Amino acid sequence: MASKTTLNAKNLEVLGAARLAELLIEISTGDAAAKRRLRMELAGKGSPGELAKEIRKRLTSIARSQSFIDWRSVRAIAGDLETQRQAIVEKVAKADTTEALELLWRFMALATSIFERSDDGSGTIIGIFHDACEDIGHVAALAKVNPIAFADRVFDALVVNNYGQYDGLIGIAAPALGPSGLEHLKQRMIDLSNQPVKRPADKDRRAIGWGSGGTIYEDEIAERSRLSTVSLALKDIADAQGDVDSFIGQYDEKTRKVPKIAAEIGKRLLAAGRAEEALAFIDAAEHRKSDSWDWPDFEWEDARIEVLDVLGRPEEAQAARWGCFERSLSADHLRAYLKRLPDFDDVEAEEKALDYAQRSRNLMQALFFLVSWPALGRAANLVIQRAAELDGDQYEFLPRAADTLAAKHPLAATLVLRALIDFALTHSRSSRYKHTARHFLECSSLSSAIRDFGAFETHDDYAARLRREHAKKASFWSLIP
Repeated sequence: MASKTTLNAKNLEVLGAARLAELLIEISTGDAAAKRRLRMELAGKGSPGELAKEIRKRLTSIARSQSFIDWRSVRAIAGDLETQRQAIVEKVAKADTTEALELLWRFMALATSIFERSDDGSGTIIGIFHDACEDIGHVAALAKVNPIAFADRVFDALVVNNYGQYDGLIGIAAPALGPSGLEHLKQRMIDLSNQPVKRPADKDRRAIGWGSGGTIYEDEIAERSRLSTVSLALKDIADAQGDVDSFIGQYDEKTRKVPKIAAEIGKRLLAAGRAEEALAFIDAAEHRKSDSWDWPDFEWEDARIEVLDVLGRPEEAQAARWGCFERSLSADHLRAYLKRLPDFDDVEAEEKALDYAQRSRNLMQALFFLVSWPALGRAANLVIQRAAELDGDQYEFLPRAADTLAAKHPLAATLVLRALIDFALTHSRSSRYKHTARHFLECSSLSSAIRDFGAFETHDDYAARLRREHAKKASFWSLIP
C-alpha cells in the first residue's frame, strides 16, 4: 500500500480545494510557465471561446518575441508550444473545429520566426510543429472545410516551408482536400512553376556564396527553391491521387535511373498492380561501380525482392536476399532467406552463413553480426584468432560486445576491452579515460574466470606493461584504485 505522503492525485485530494489553490498560487509564484498553464485551465473552465482567446494571446506574444533561444531555453519554449498545441487539439477542437483549425494555422506560422532565432539541435521543436501539422489534417477533416479554400491555405503554407515544418502536409491534408481540393492544389503548383522568373539586372544581383560553377546569387537560390517546392508538391499530390504516372513524370529519364528513385517508382507501380513495369524500372537503375565498395543499396534491393515475390519468382528473390547478406552480413536479409527455406534446409544454410561471416575480411562487421545473431562461440573464436586486428576506436559497439561475451567467453571479452584500452591510451584520448578505467577494472574482474590466457598476457602482465608504457598518463592512473 502506498504511503499517505506519496504524491498522487488521491492523496492530494484530502487537502481540499482551498488548500490546493493556495499551494498552486505559492508554487507558481515566479514561474511564468506555470501561471500560463493555470490561466489556460481557468479559461477552459469558463468557455472554449475564452480558452481560444487565451491561446491566441499567447501565440501573438511568442510571435513578437525576438530573444535568441539557445540550447538551455529550448526545453522551455518546447514545453510552452506543446501546452498550446494540446489545448487547441484536446479542448478547443472538441467545441469548435473551425476555431481550432484557425488556431493551428496561427500556431504553424510561428515556425519561421522561432527557427530563425533558435538552435534546435535536438529536433524537439520541429517535432512539435510536425505534430501540429498532423493535427491540421485531422481537425480540417472534422471541420468539413471548403476543399478549394483549404487547398489555397495548404498552397500558402508550402511556399514558406523553409524549415520543413510543413513536410508531409499534402498527404496529411488529402482526406480534407478531397479530389477537387487536390486538383486545385495541383493546378496552383503548375501555375507557380510557369510563372516567369524575374531576374534583376546584373548590377543589382546579390551574391551569397561560391560554388563549383562560380558565383551563387540570391535569385538563383530562390528559383531552385521554387522549383523544388513545386516538384515535391506534385509528387505528393500524385501519391494522394494514386496517380503513379504523374509521380513518374516528375523525374527526367536520367533521374529515374538513380537506384533510390527507381525503388520509389517501383514500389508505387507495384501498389498499382503493375509489377512487370515495376521490375523494369528497378532493373534499369544505374549503380555506381567501385572496386572497393560493394555495399547493397538496401532500399533498391528490398523493392526488387518484393516485386520478384509478387511476380512469382521466388528463386531470384532468394538469390537477391543471399546476395545482400554476403555483401553486408545483413542479419535481416539472412533471416528472411532462412524463413523461406524448407525444414532442415534452414539449419544447413544457417551454418553456411555463419561460416561465411567468420571468414569475412571485415573483422568488425563480422563481429557485429555474430554477436547480434547471436553466435557467441563463433564471435569469441573470431576475437581470439584476430585480436590484433580489433579496432579500439569502435567505442559505440565494442563495450556492448564485451558485455555480451563476458559471461561465457571471458577471454574474448577481455581482449575486446584491451583493444579499447590500448587505443585510448596510445592515442591519448583523455576524454575516454573514465570509460577506459572502467574497462581496465572489468578486465581485472574477468581475469579470475579465465583458466588459460593461452598466447595472451595474463592480466597482471598486461597491467604491468601498461604502467611501463603509459606511466606519464597520470589522469588515467588516478582513476584506478
